[in-house]
Amino acid sequence: MHTSHLYETDFYGWTQEQATLLKAQQWEQLDTVNLIEEIESLGRKERQELRNRLGLLLGHLLKWQFQPDKRSNSWLSTIREQRVQIRLLLQDSPSLKPYLDEVFLAAYELGLALAIRETQLGEQVFPEECPYTPEQVMNPKFLPESNQMDA
Repeated sequence: MHTSHLYETDFYGWTQEQATLLKAQQWEQLDTVNLIEEIESLGRKERQELRNRLGLLLGHLLKWQFQPDKRSNSWLSTIREQRVQIRLLLQDSPSLKPYLDEVFLAAYELGLALAIRETQLGEQVFPEECPYTPEQVMNPKFLPESNQMDA
């Protein structure tokens, strides 16, 4: 079949051909196997983007909490930007909202790895489980308090 060969050799050309066939309602000529795979892949990418953005946000919240002496406008900017990007992603794809709770644990693991790597603090400094709720994380006014024992 010509369309499945095009899928392997010229992906962009294949997408344009599939769009033309869909618009013309030429169902029998569609490369349905690859079309189904690509549509499912798009859904996975949306979920991955949500997980990765949430992980980045959680990592910066941990840095903010556990390294208060190094707080910066850059960290604050990242926290704000990720919240906005997550909110926009959920507005564009409301069916991802239940996935937010489902992915929270995996996102915390990503955030924890980021915080450990970027702060160079030991793993034992950070909580094993996420110290924030999804509601706190998405609240634009929420910033965690310092957890260091300076006194």
